[in-house]
Parts: sequence; structure tokens; C-alpha cells
Amino acid sequence: MAATAGCGGAAKSPAVNPAVAVLKAESYGGDLSDVIRRGIDLCGLDVRGQRVLLKPNLVEFDSTTSINTHAAVLAAAVDVFRARGADVRVGEGPGHRRDTIYLADEAGYREAIPGWEGLFTDLNRDDVAARPRFGGHKEIYFPKTALDADLVVSMPKMKAHHWAGATLSMKNLFGLVPGAVYGWPKNFLHYVGIDRSIVELNRHFRNTFAIVDGIVGMEGNGPIQGTPKQCGVLVMGRDVMAVDATCCRIMGIDPAKLEYLTMAPELGHIDAMRIEQRAESPAAVRTDFALTDRFSHLRLS
Repeated sequence: MAATAGCGGAAKSPAVNPAVAVLKAESYGGDLSDVIRRGIDLCGLDVRGQRVLLKPNLVEFDSTTSINTHAAVLAAAVDVFRARGADVRVGEGPGHRRDTIYLADEAGYREAIPGWEGLFTDLNRDDVAARPRFGGHKEIYFPKTALDADLVVSMPKMKAHHWAGATLSMKNLFGLVPGAVYGWPKNFLHYVGIDRSIVELNRHFRNTFAIVDGIVGMEGNGPIQGTPKQCGVLVMGRDVMAVDATCCRIMGIDPAKLEYLTMAPELGHIDAMRIEQRAESPAAVRTDFALTDRFSHLRLS
């Protein structure tokens, strides 16, 4: 293995000028494998010999809207990371639905990804291990599949969020908290606080890469009841704070006004002057997302 500590091991330090790639992808019918290959190359990611956990955003399913990471994006990532020599797993632990397998089937994952049964782990029901300290608590339990991975690839849908303002690669780690331990809808994270929990999860899982599905996102009352928003991009990078800040700028949100992005500067960078934008600039693909009244103050001028 290229790395042995796993995502629960030693943390990487944030890059001085992290690279974030913004690539156009107009539809889910295009060559998304090529887009993802170009993105990980632009970010200098090498996964040969590593255990890689792909973590999509799988929340609810409604065929009339756009809630989950699209099956075509996840399938392309499986192909690319395998071709680059990684030992690939897919895992998710939805916060609302208990039947993760049914939800994945409805989202089209089984149909889109050959050998799905051998790849997927329901992180809500996986074996767990304790890690110390989480938001004032002495310990937290995480799925062993996540802890044993050398790299967690957070693959969220680009969405507005009715409690956090926006849900992107950092918020997507909520699915690493096992429902079998903390219940549904994982109220433990709400007791700690949404923004604080986002930060704490990203402190525990530092060996990460993000691929944000912004081809069709969700605006308004996300993450479930909003409206589909065509944005036509995939956003990728190793510094998840820089990735989320870039996504915010694409969505017309000021990242400096998003609480969780300001709470832990040691985790990464959000200042546009510190981020090395590759391929497209956020301004060139900016597509303002509708926001609820509660978060209207987040609008980027």
C-alpha cells in the first residue's frame, strides 16, 4: 500500500496554494471518465496502491428532482480510480433512510456500476471502532471501512442547505457516522451542532479528495426539497475547504459568510488569493443558486 495509516491516521497539512479544478460537464451523458481523469491530473492526485473509499451523497430518492450524486458520476469515478491502480470501495450511510441498499438501487447505482454488490458497504451497519474526542464528547465511533481507507473521496451533490447554507464536500462526511450506533436521523450530530460537526468530521478525516457533482445541483430549500439547478461543472481538489469555497463562489455564495468554513482555518484555505484555480475560474461558470430567506445574507456581491 502507498499509505498505511488510513484516514484515521496522521493528518496531512494543508497545501500552501491548493489546486482546485473546475471542469465543464454539460450533461450526465458525456464522457465523465475523461473529465474526472483530467481533474485528478490537474490536482496531482496519485492513488496507485491505495485503498480508496468513494463516498457519494445518497439521501432520499425522487425521480422528479436532483437529490443524490448522479449514478453516472459515481460509475465514472469507480472506473477512473480502478484504472489508476486503486483498491476501490463505495460506501454511504444515509441519515434518513434505513434501507441503504434499496435507496442505492432507486438511485441507479446497481445498474450503472458492474459488480456493485462486491463494491458497496452500508456504512450505517458496518463494523465500527472508536476514535477520541468529538465536539466535547470523549469519543465517536466510525465505520472500519472508512477508517481503513487511505483516501476518502467525498462525492457530494452541489446543493443549498436549509440549516448549513450549502452542503458540499465537507458536509458530505455526515454519512460516515453510523446510524446503527447513533440512530436515524443521527441527531447526535445535531446536538453537537451542524457547523461544529462538519468541522469535527473533517478533523478526523484529513486524507480526503473531493469530486463535487455540480452538473445539476439543487437550489433553494435543499438538501431534499429544493429545485434542480443546471450548473454544468465538476469541481475537484484535495483541500476540501478550498473545494467548498470554490463551489460557493460558483453558486453565488460568499464562503467567508458560511459559518463552518470560518471555524477551522487550520483545515485548509478559503481565500481566493490562496487557491490555485485550474481549468475554469469560478467567475466564468458562476450560476447563482436561489437561497432561502434565512441565508439571503450569504449572497456573493
